[in-house]
Amino acid sequence: MGEAPLPEKEYILILLPFPHDAKVTSLIDSIERKHHVDIEYHNIAFTGMAPPNLTSVPEDSWKKSTILVTFNSLPPSLKLIPNLKLLHLFSAGANHIFQTPIWKDTEIPITNSSGVHSPQIAEWVMLQILSHSHQEKILLQWQKEHKWGPHSELNFVQDGVGQRLGVLGYGAIGRQTARICSALGMDVIAYTASPRDTPESKKDRGYIVPGTGDEDGLIPSAWYSGMDKASLHNFLKQDIDVLLIAVPLTPATTHFLGAEELAILGKRNAFVVNIARGAILKQDDLIAALKKPAKEGGLRGAALDVTDPEPLPKDSELWDLENVVVTPHISGLGTMYIDRSFDILERNLTNLEAGRKLLNVVNRGKGY
Repeated sequence: MGEAPLPEKEYILILLPFPHDAKVTSLIDSIERKHHVDIEYHNIAFTGMAPPNLTSVPEDSWKKSTILVTFNSLPPSLKLIPNLKLLHLFSAGANHIFQTPIWKDTEIPITNSSGVHSPQIAEWVMLQILSHSHQEKILLQWQKEHKWGPHSELNFVQDGVGQRLGVLGYGAIGRQTARICSALGMDVIAYTASPRDTPESKKDRGYIVPGTGDEDGLIPSAWYSGMDKASLHNFLKQDIDVLLIAVPLTPATTHFLGAEELAILGKRNAFVVNIARGAILKQDDLIAALKKPAKEGGLRGAALDVTDPEPLPKDSELWDLENVVVTPHISGLGTMYIDRSFDILERNLTNLEAGRKLLNVVNRGKGY
């Protein structure tokens, strides 16, 4: 008997803001060796939220593609992608494509890159927590001034032992941050949109970088859930010293935290870290809480890798507040980002070939 014919090749169209260098070539070659695919790669300049220039992508390439890999380079018309069966996003979030036809008018499965940057973002979070508690801004200024400053001008450091980290959104980033904070002696509590009241429900089913995270959900001393205000307030009232905001931006989480919520956190002068999206916070309310004296229930500080809007306007008060650190949405940049996102793609090629469920599927109903 003759051998069964090979299935038709997948045609993978990759549109990314990275040069087609030796590393990218090696990753693509590896996928082509292991799978029955053809891959076409285009370096598309990153334009932030502005539409990218896609004139370099031939119409025939769109039409042949069965899998599209990109950040936000989407076809100008759905008529161009009659064969598309999978969209793989190089971002963890999907909020930037909510208003696109491919999101609203198709049922094409979408996978994301959630989990690929949890190590480097968690390290950024720890950098900010420790820099603030150890008064690094003052120490760096003294070094610039060649000043051997007196101890009397510094506050004694409150170390992490016994402090409580509240993780608003217990995904890959939250779990890796929890792992590190737990090692410092901190207590961790977790908040999720839906209840995680069984051991099975607490497990991480997404992409996990080996040796990181909290796969079985064993680190938190308590779990909280619910998208209503009462449930959120119940979580925030649990004596939180450091709040990590790590929820995806959806219509339900837009302006999730405002004056009421920050006032609850202010009772312990909490430190707020946002690596999610700026619009989850009401920024004017955050500024007011940061300017309020600690004795009056103000926040002790904030570290923001995301703002609303981005770029942050030059006249924003956030730039000049002594208890704030602002960075330009860079916490996820890392040398392994591309490798790990391609790893998700390759795992899902294997899943497609075997007829198994895909990894990191985005739920359109939830927005993540």
